[in-house]
Amino acid sequence: MDILNRRKPNFENLLKVLRCQKPDRPTLFEMFMNDKLYEIITGRKSPGGQDQLEYLKFLVDAFVGAGYDYVTTHASDFGFADNQRQKKETISLNENAIIYDEKTFEEFQWEDPEDYDTSKLEKIKDYLPEGAKLAVMGPGGVLENVMSLTGYDNLCYMLYENPDLLEQIFKEVGQRLVKYYEIAVQYDSVGMLISNDDWGFNTQTFLSPDAMKKYVYPWHKKIADVAHKNNKPVILHSCGYVLDVMDDIVHTLQYDGKHSYEDNIMSVEDFYDKWKGQIAVLGGIDVNFLINSSVEDIRKRSRAMIERSLDSGGYALGTGNSVPVYIPVEKYFAMISVIHDDY
Repeated sequence: MDILNRRKPNFENLLKVLRCQKPDRPTLFEMFMNDKLYEIITGRKSPGGQDQLEYLKFLVDAFVGAGYDYVTTHASDFGFADNQRQKKETISLNENAIIYDEKTFEEFQWEDPEDYDTSKLEKIKDYLPEGAKLAVMGPGGVLENVMSLTGYDNLCYMLYENPDLLEQIFKEVGQRLVKYYEIAVQYDSVGMLISNDDWGFNTQTFLSPDAMKKYVYPWHKKIADVAHKNNKPVILHSCGYVLDVMDDIVHTLQYDGKHSYEDNIMSVEDFYDKWKGQIAVLGGIDVNFLINSSVEDIRKRSRAMIERSLDSGGYALGTGNSVPVYIPVEKYFAMISVIHDDY
């Protein structure tokens, strides 16, 4: 691929985007891609996740090779429901909750982020190209993990029938995520944090704005504060409808960037026009659009989005969510090619 390995990373470009400034050159953003694509970019087989450091080196080569100024990674293998569900049969998120009353809450084995190995964040320093940084994302977010533990239906019942228990569950999840990010942000290799927490359906948030303010926001504010107290930016990756709470995301939680967009909720073009200058807009080329559109139409829309943001800044090009394996690779390359070929 003639567009690969043409740019040296410069994390300052992404920092300028996150300050709602104009970067020195059009900038890319992606939360994650897939091993098939990573293998194409690097020209080698994925080492798998058994050796965390070797896999992180593989990700470094893939992200930098494609033209990104950073590399996304988890800080460690720390997690919540998924860790304990691995010991059980595959279960439905909604029908087979792990925590649904005080007894199951007391029985649940809460793990400690400090018990997990984060040494790869230090060891990768010598491998990171000059100018590149890590972006540490979480093992799911505050609301996502509570929903995984309780099931969505049970969570909704608890809002009215057992709010004290629900508040305890949010506290146990939230304080551990805060600790997870506190550990990660201390490493010099880490340039920013990603708080990844899906908040909504296509037409509304999972919880009412009032419930979000009571249960979810306090922990997101603490996560954002962890980043900012260490002079590092933090991005909210949140799928679904969040338009009714965008003012809170910008002004109360003070996230530096917002990622994840769907055309059937609000196109990234319209979102950018409404929120530019207040929060960085990251990605947004709709996944379904990428799947169903021609290479030329993808280039046209991607180029137009770059042009739209040239004067005001605060935008980085990428997909609306991630790059799943079912997006044809030529369409992904069509999207990113515009920053390599045209600018």
